[in-house]
Amino acid sequence: MAKAQSDGTRDAIGLLLEDHKRLQKLFKDFRNAQAEDDETLSELVETACMEVQIHAILEEELFYPAVRAHLADGDEARQSFLNEAEVEHESVDELVAKLQELEPDDPMYAAYFNVLAEYVKNHIRKEEKDLFPEVKKMQELDLQQLAEDMRLRREQLFGEIEAGAVEGETDSAAPEDDLAATEDEYVEEETEDEQEQIDISRTRH
Repeated sequence: MAKAQSDGTRDAIGLLLEDHKRLQKLFKDFRNAQAEDDETLSELVETACMEVQIHAILEEELFYPAVRAHLADGDEARQSFLNEAEVEHESVDELVAKLQELEPDDPMYAAYFNVLAEYVKNHIRKEEKDLFPEVKKMQELDLQQLAEDMRLRREQLFGEIEAGAVEGETDSAAPEDDLAATEDEYVEEETEDEQEQIDISRTRH
């Protein structure tokens, strides 16, 4: 069986199952909140999209490659399953990108999110039913070390997201700073022109 410690620390599959539960709750919260204000819906959608994207990155960069490396030679069925899972991630990414273009009051906003939820829930069902049980049987796969790698990568991704948000706020403030600088330059030029006119007037006298 795959290596896992018994100290209560979650292994790689445990971490992914936690992600699945968080996403399922967010999808349920969205269904229950569709009569709420746009801000509430937007916050739920943004959180769910972020969770989906981070989950997909962890699987594609770490979990799937580790599983592939421990598949038996000629296990085309499992290789095909992982290939299809990555294609499903691409479809989910497209839906997330579309949602990021829409406003919460757009009539298609809820439709896109509900389709995203169905895609993800189907992906979750297949992983939990067909993939995870097989991964647990794999010899020499250290799920505990894989979990640690995934935790570190998750922290990096959250840091990148936060840094991007701060950078976005800074960029949005930059045009105002440029405008203020331009106005200051314009005032200085006007002052210099007025001074020149005074000097010319004095010279004529």
